[in-house]
Amino acid sequence: MADTHPTDTLPEVISIQRLWAGYDHEPVLEDINLSVKALDFIGLIGPNGSGKTTFFKVLLGLLPASQGEVRIMGKSVIQGRRFIGYVPQHMECDRDFPISVWDVVQLGRLGRRRLLQRYTARDSEYVAKALHRVEMFSLRDRPIGQLSGGQRKRVYIARALATDPKILLLDEPLAGVDPHAETHIYELLKQLNEQVTILMISHDIGAIASCVKTVGCLNRRLYYHGEKQLTPEMIEMVYQCPVDLIAHGVPHRVFSLHNLSQEIKQ
Repeated sequence: MADTHPTDTLPEVISIQRLWAGYDHEPVLEDINLSVKALDFIGLIGPNGSGKTTFFKVLLGLLPASQGEVRIMGKSVIQGRRFIGYVPQHMECDRDFPISVWDVVQLGRLGRRRLLQRYTARDSEYVAKALHRVEMFSLRDRPIGQLSGGQRKRVYIARALATDPKILLLDEPLAGVDPHAETHIYELLKQLNEQVTILMISHDIGAIASCVKTVGCLNRRLYYHGEKQLTPEMIEMVYQCPVDLIAHGVPHRVFSLHNLSQEIKQ
């Protein structure tokens, strides 16, 4: 029997029941069921085209479900998405465009104001708080095009935090970030998780295993048991082939040993 997870007694923040969704009547997500508890940190892995980004689009209200029900903080997606902060995989701008770190993070407050309403002192408080949380306040006047990849990623996380979210959705948050910056961002995410529920998509299985609290595998269908351990069977069902993980820079094998006729080393 699995050990009780620390979040099991906490309230549910996302409820998904029998979700189907896709494009042009072609399903991409099939019969997804998931209960996310407050302050969990869920890592989702899966091959390209498996529906991971589509899954986030449903949670954000950008793609309607064709079947099933999604509730966020007990509300419909349209009402509940205001509790979500989102960091997309690709969010680049013209490096020569003169927009400051502060202005980028302030954009996260747009959804909290009426149309054409000016930014308020309260907005500034949230922006400053978000920049402090990611340790970028000292660079608030720096043009974002002058920052490193890791620094820009912190700014984009701050932009999501400026919405004062209960839930963070991170789509490949370390894409294009050097290994040194990765370590600092993972530590940042662990700190944020003390107050915010996090769902993170990543292709980096080793990073997922070292960072998150629970792990799920998604390839049209979701394989999730509320545990951190990924079994070889779960991986093989999602990737459709045997996988043996070699964790570079990590002094242990992430998955237990198992007998396989073939192995793909990553």
